[in-house]
Amino acid sequence: MPADLYDVISRRRDVRTQFTGEPVDEEILLRVLGAAHAAPSVGLTQPWDFVLVRNLELRRRFQQHVAEERDTFARALSGERAATFARISVEGVLQASLGVVVTYDPERGAPAVLGRHAIADTGLYSTCLAIQNLWLATTAEGLGVGWVSFYREPFLQDLLGIPEHVRPVGWLCLGPVTHLEETPDLERHGWRQRRPLEDAVHVDRYRAPEPSTAGAAVHSSPRAVEGRQAAS
Repeated sequence: MPADLYDVISRRRDVRTQFTGEPVDEEILLRVLGAAHAAPSVGLTQPWDFVLVRNLELRRRFQQHVAEERDTFARALSGERAATFARISVEGVLQASLGVVVTYDPERGAPAVLGRHAIADTGLYSTCLAIQNLWLATTAEGLGVGWVSFYREPFLQDLLGIPEHVRPVGWLCLGPVTHLEETPDLERHGWRQRRPLEDAVHVDRYRAPEPSTAGAAVHSSPRAVEGRQAAS
């Protein structure tokens, strides 16, 4: 069994407050970017690009925008949900060593993108696979990544000069960390609990679980997949 791979998958975390700010070794950075660039892509389009954001002023402007969007979300909450969210950090933009903005260009390889004619989002899926490759490689290198999604795409496009047709899929905070948490932040703070694997496995047809049997084992589910749930 390739235990190292499963170990990396289970240790991966969405990092917020554990960044040290120390520089990332350039060889390591190229390795993790290479892992991302090796991801599978629809029609071999490789529709992603990686914008490395080191400039402190750009990062400050983005962090301020994220803070405003966080406040917007917070105002929609009330009671216990608002109190829980108040304890949760949504970014480490200034604490991380750098930002890596991963973009998706739907025009790359167009108009005849092999495999995209029936499902337009396959290019976007490909970009997310590149992000996952980068995330796992970063974890294997002992670094941390935090995916920031509290932003408006037009703001980030304007900030970094990204063409209008190119989507900024995610700002990834990247750098050395003091540690990776054993339990994901949202679970530690009580925002949401992870689903057990058996609730996510369906056999032959999709079926919503009965309220009285939620969390029960799925009949005929393969034993080989038991215990393989990846942490968020």
